[in-house]
Amino acid sequence: MQRNREVVVIGAGLTGLTCAWQLKKNGHDVEVLEKENRIGGLMQTQRIDGFVMEEGPSTGTIKHPEVAELFDDLAKFCTIEPALKSSKCRLIWKGNKLYKIPSNPISGLTTPLFSLKDKFRLLGEPWRKKGENPNETVGELAERRLGKSFVDYAVDPFLSGVYASDPYLLPTRLALPKLYNLEQTYGGFIRGSIALSKRKKTPRERRATKEIFSPKGGFSQLIQSLGKAITEERISLNCKNISITPHEGKWKITWGENIVIAEKIVTTCPSYELPTLLTFLPKEQTELLDNLYYSPVIGVGVGIKHTGNVNWRAFGGLVPSCEHQKILGMLMPSACFTNRAPEGGATFAYFLGGTRHPEYLKLNDEEIASIVNTTLHTMLKYPEGTKADIIKIFRHERAIPQYMEGTDERLAVIDAIEHQYPTLRIAGNIKDGIGMGDRIKQAVNVANDITQRFPSHKS
Repeated sequence: MQRNREVVVIGAGLTGLTCAWQLKKNGHDVEVLEKENRIGGLMQTQRIDGFVMEEGPSTGTIKHPEVAELFDDLAKFCTIEPALKSSKCRLIWKGNKLYKIPSNPISGLTTPLFSLKDKFRLLGEPWRKKGENPNETVGELAERRLGKSFVDYAVDPFLSGVYASDPYLLPTRLALPKLYNLEQTYGGFIRGSIALSKRKKTPRERRATKEIFSPKGGFSQLIQSLGKAITEERISLNCKNISITPHEGKWKITWGENIVIAEKIVTTCPSYELPTLLTFLPKEQTELLDNLYYSPVIGVGVGIKHTGNVNWRAFGGLVPSCEHQKILGMLMPSACFTNRAPEGGATFAYFLGGTRHPEYLKLNDEEIASIVNTTLHTMLKYPEGTKADIIKIFRHERAIPQYMEGTDERLAVIDAIEHQYPTLRIAGNIKDGIGMGDRIKQAVNVANDITQRFPSHKS
C-alpha cells in the first residue's frame, strides 16, 4: 500500500509527537510512524490499587516557554499540575540521614553537607579565573570553583539524578552548557546568576517559570493528548524495520508491504536505531551518529498503603556515590502532586544503576525488592520490617544519553547530513539536551524551521 505525505516524523516519543503536532498546527500534512504498538516511548503511567506510577520521568520543569505553550494547545485534553510547595524541599543522603539542601545563606552556613573549608572558599568563587579547558568535566569545574565537598554532596547527586552518571565523565560544555556559559560569559556562577536575575525578560520568556510540574493524572495524559491532537489516523503503529531512501527528490519510507512517499522527513529515534534506518548514508557517517552511550537505569514504583507517623514532604532524596549505597535516589510524587496514592498512603519512585553500576540491570525482582524494602527502614525511617505494598520494576537498558566528548563529532556529522539533504532533519535526544523541556523546545523549533523553509501546500 502506497501513500503520499508532505512530512513524515519517525518515532512517537515526546519529541516526535510534539514535532508532529506543531507541524499540523502550522498547516502541514503530517504522519507519525512508530515501531512499537503504543505511543510515548518511556513516558507511560500505570495505576495500581490507587497508586500512580511512571515508567519513565516522574516530573518535568517549565524551563522553556514552549512547554507552557504546548499545554495551552492541549488544554482541551490535558491540564498541567504545578508541584505543591513541598517540592521545594530537596534532600541529600549523608552518613545515616537525609539532609535538606540549603535554600538560604544561613542554612548554607549550618548544613553538615559541605566542609567548613569549602563554605569559606565559596566566598571567593566570583573572583576565580575562568577555565581554559573546553572539555573540563562537570566534576573538575565544580571542584575548581567550589571545592570537593560541593562536588560530593551537591554536584555528584545532581548528575546522578539527571544523567545517572559520574560528574567526572561529562564535559560541562556538552552536558550542562548553561553552567559552562555562566563561567565563560560572566566569570563565575555567582556573578552569572546575579547578572541573569537582573536581565529584563520578555512576557514570553517569563512563561519559563522553572516550575516543577506533572500533567494531572500522570504523563500518559500528555502523551494521549498529543495523540488526540494529531489524530489517530495520522499515527501508524507497529511499523517494524523502517527503511528510508532518497527517491526522485523526495523520500521513500518502507516497512513490510507499506510505502510512504514524503517530501520532508524528521527522525526522532535514539542514536542506535539510525544506522539501520538511514541505510543510504556511508558507514563512516552512521558510526558517528551512533557514538552515543545510554546509561542503564532501573526505575521502581513503590507504594505504601499506610504510612503511619512517617510523613515525608519533599521532592525527593538523592544519594551521593561516595556514600556507597545501592540506590541513586528516590522521588516522592505523592508529596508533590495530588491523587498519586490512596488516602494515608505514599508513592515513591526509586532509581538504581546508572553508568557506575550497569550490572544492577541483571538483578532479579526479588533482589531489587529487597534493596527497596531495606531503604524504607534505613533511609526513610519507616519501622523496621516495613515492606512496600506495591513494587513495580521498570528496566531500561538504554535510558539516558550521555553527552561525552564524541558529541562534537556527532553534531558535526548531523550538520553535514542535513546540509546534503535539506529535507531531512535528525532530531531526538541525540542532541540539544535530554530534559523534557529540551525535547519539547527542540521539537517545536524543528517544526517551525521546516515551515519557514518549506511553507505548507495549504498556505
